[in-house]
Amino acid sequence: MNEISKPLFRDPVQDGAADPTVIWNRAAGEWWMFYTNRRVLAPPIDDVSWVFGTDIGIASSADGGATWVYRGIAEGLETGWGRNTFWAPEIVDDGHCFHMYVSYIEGVHPRWGAEGLIRHYTSEDLVHWTFESTLDLNSRQVIDACVFPLPEGGWRMWFKDSSRGAHTYAADSPDLYEWKPSGPAVENCPHEGPNVFALGGSYWMLTDEWAGLRVHRSADLRAWEIQDRILDTSGTGEDDGGNGLHADVVVVGDDAFVFYFTHPGRVPGEPIRDNLYGHRRTSIQVARAQVVDGRLVCDRDEVLTAPILPPGGP
Repeated sequence: MNEISKPLFRDPVQDGAADPTVIWNRAAGEWWMFYTNRRVLAPPIDDVSWVFGTDIGIASSADGGATWVYRGIAEGLETGWGRNTFWAPEIVDDGHCFHMYVSYIEGVHPRWGAEGLIRHYTSEDLVHWTFESTLDLNSRQVIDACVFPLPEGGWRMWFKDSSRGAHTYAADSPDLYEWKPSGPAVENCPHEGPNVFALGGSYWMLTDEWAGLRVHRSADLRAWEIQDRILDTSGTGEDDGGNGLHADVVVVGDDAFVFYFTHPGRVPGEPIRDNLYGHRRTSIQVARAQVVDGRLVCDRDEVLTAPILPPGGP
């Protein structure tokens, strides 16, 4: 087995890989990672324009997650003119095709607070994407979609609604195409990046509170019990300082592999300088989470080995 290195991945073009999601590519027999490709190399202006105008980057791993290779950007997302913004992709495999739900913001902005929408695309190969629709979620400040199947059939989407306290709201769909908002899901405090998975007989949600990832537990995907945070203190591995940010989870048996990103050049407690390369750049990391006595625990310093098995086993 190959030891999984820290950092797991750095984008070799912009050095700004963030908001990862990991999916098994059935045709290639590889894990593929999609991520927000922040423009770290943009001019050193002291505003946040470098996080806008972003593409969705793609990296692949042919050895079970031990090493990752940059492959390019997702094609077909842009449907209009000019330079627009794509963030935080969510990829779902329905067994026939792949669905992407991605945050879309028109243009490039110097400050936070721009209108955001969630767009739906489909693909047969994870490379070329066809626009399906812009979702009507009763808000024009929605980002960070997460989609998971409901036990009774159909699907539920969770997303951040900045117009409603930066809380997680939800919508339901029978077919991944038509979505109907269903109201608030988690309103404990401002957060973003909800991610839902099943492990150890329960459902779990991670949300990014910018001070680690808050853990929520549920028996039915509706009522959520709030637990502690994970990835809220620095790891000792290379580029693994600071809290873990906006994660995706791949479940293999009794293990949950949490893919998250860090800002390794930032010093906890010190002001963020958006004009500094070291404060902009990011790294992708992975850690293993498990259920112990009804709680989700994660040791980011644990040495992991590949392969991370595909859905259904080898």
